[in-house]
Amino acid sequence: MPRAKGGPKTRRRHKKTMKQAKGYVGGRRKTYRQARETVERGLTYAYRDRKQRKRDLRSLWIVRINAAARANGLSYSRLVAGLREAGVEVDRKILAALALDDPQAFAAVAELARTRAAAATA
Repeated sequence: MPRAKGGPKTRRRHKKTMKQAKGYVGGRRKTYRQARETVERGLTYAYRDRKQRKRDLRSLWIVRINAAARANGLSYSRLVAGLREAGVEVDRKILAALALDDPQAFAAVAELARTRAAAATA
């Protein structure tokens, strides 16, 4: 019985990997084995970092909100607690955009949070 090596299938798989390795430098682009290892590693990082990006952005939003809150005489935690007490349902992404793009609107939101937080503690 002749030996089956799966020629067309193997060639298609190799071509697919080599296409993904386009733009890499040296052997990473030219040799299949190196290209496959690099592409697999790149796909692993891409998968991991799609999740990581969400964490990084949330962290950035919190830093921006905290800086703007402190400029308005509040800490981040007091601002968030005051907004929750006031029933304001604005997410961190929008709050960070307000803090960056419209400081007057953020100041109004911070003032609302301050009055609600003061009323809750009193």
